[in-house]
Amino acid sequence: MTEKEVKLGPVVIEGKTKVVYQAADDPELVVLQSKDRITAGDGDRSHDLKGKAAISTDTTTAIFELLNAAGIKTHFVRRQGETAFIGYKCEMIPIEWVTRRIATGSFLKRNQGVKEGFRFCPPKQETFFKDDENHDPQWSYEQCLAAQIKVGGVLIGRDELDIMSRTTVTVFEILERSWASLDCSLIDMKIEFGVKPSTGEILLADVIDSDSWRLWPSGDKRLMKDKQVYRELKEVTADALDMVKRNFEWVAVRVKLLSPKPQARAVVLMGSSSDMAHSEKIRMNCQTLGVPCELRVTSAHKGTEETMKILAEYEGEGIPTVFIAVAGRSNGLGPVLSGNATWPVINCPPLSGDWGSHDIWSSLRLPSGLGCSTVMFPEGAALCAAQILSLSDHVIWSKIRAKQLNTWIGLKEADKKSRNDK
Repeated sequence: MTEKEVKLGPVVIEGKTKVVYQAADDPELVVLQSKDRITAGDGDRSHDLKGKAAISTDTTTAIFELLNAAGIKTHFVRRQGETAFIGYKCEMIPIEWVTRRIATGSFLKRNQGVKEGFRFCPPKQETFFKDDENHDPQWSYEQCLAAQIKVGGVLIGRDELDIMSRTTVTVFEILERSWASLDCSLIDMKIEFGVKPSTGEILLADVIDSDSWRLWPSGDKRLMKDKQVYRELKEVTADALDMVKRNFEWVAVRVKLLSPKPQARAVVLMGSSSDMAHSEKIRMNCQTLGVPCELRVTSAHKGTEETMKILAEYEGEGIPTVFIAVAGRSNGLGPVLSGNATWPVINCPPLSGDWGSHDIWSSLRLPSGLGCSTVMFPEGAALCAAQILSLSDHVIWSKIRAKQLNTWIGLKEADKKSRNDK
C-alpha cells in the first residue's frame, strides 16, 4: 500500500529549478517540487528540459535513501509522485560545501599552477557563501565563523561548522565508494545543510542530483555524465539538450544500483547452545552495521567432522564470509576453523567466572600458522567483522563511516553542552 500523499500548502520559496511548498497538514514537513528546467552560471544560461524534473527526483531520492540507510542525518522523508519528495522543513544555512577528490574546473582557475588531475588525499574542502548577485564568493573557515550567521535559532559557530565540515567529507566518501562500485569516479560535489527549527538539528538538505557533482565513468573526463556537459556547450541546440538529458537519464538509472543487497556475511559458530545469549549480541550488532549474520552450533572438540562440513558449506558458496568463534574454556573452535579456512576467523569467547582470565589464553596463544584474532566483546567482534567485509562491500563501509561520524558528532554536542552548562 502506498503512503498517503501530502497536500500542498503555500509556497515557501521558489528557485530556478524547484519550488518548495509547505505541507498543508504538518508544519514540520515541506514538499520539494522539481522543475523541467536546467540552468548554469547563476542563471545566465537557462533552458527548459522536458523530463528533467522526474530524472532529478529519481536521482536525489535514490541518493538520500542510500545516505539515510547508512545513518547520515538528512531532511529526506520519502518520495511523492514522479517529480517531488517530502522532507523536513529546514531553514537553510547559506553556505555551499564543496568536496574535491580531483583538481579540475574552477579550482584550477583559482589556483594557478596546479595541474588538472591532481589528487587530493584527504579530499579538498571549500566553502562558498550563497549570494547569486556576487556569484557565490568563496569564504574561508574564518569568514564563515566571523559572519555570525544565525539560522533556525542556531548561531553557526565553530561546533556547527565543524559538524558540517566532517559530515560533508563523510557524505562525499560514502558516495565516492558507492559510485566506484559501478566503475564511476566521483570527482567533486556540492551539498547544503539546513537547521530543523523544532530540534535545532543540522541536517543534510536541499537536493543531490546531476547538478551537484562531476561524475566520470571509468575515471575518464571525456565520458563525463554531469551538468558540466551543459556548461561547456558552445551552442545550445535541441540535439545538445537531448544529449544532456540522456546523460542525466544514464545517471538516474545507475544510481538505483548503488544500494544493492549485502554481498557478504558473518557466521557465528558457538561451541554450545549455552553460548546463545552471547552469540545473539554479536548478531544484533552485525545487523546494525548492515552485515547479515547466521548462528550455528558446533563443537570442534566433540564434533570435528561436523564442524568441517559446516565450514566447507559456507566456503563452497563463495560469498565473502567472516567466521566468529564463540567457545569458552579450552577454545578449539577458533583455531580449528583458522587452520582449515581461507576466510578470516575472529575469536569472541564468552568470558565469565573465576576462570575467565585463564580461558582467554586458549584464544590468544595459538600454534604457529594460525591467524585468528581475539576480540573480548560482542560489539567489538561485530565491528571487526564489518570492517573486514567493508573492504569489498561499500554498503557496509558506509554504515561504519556514518557510525563513526555520529559518534564524533555526539561527542561534539556533549562538549558544547558541557561548556554552556557552566
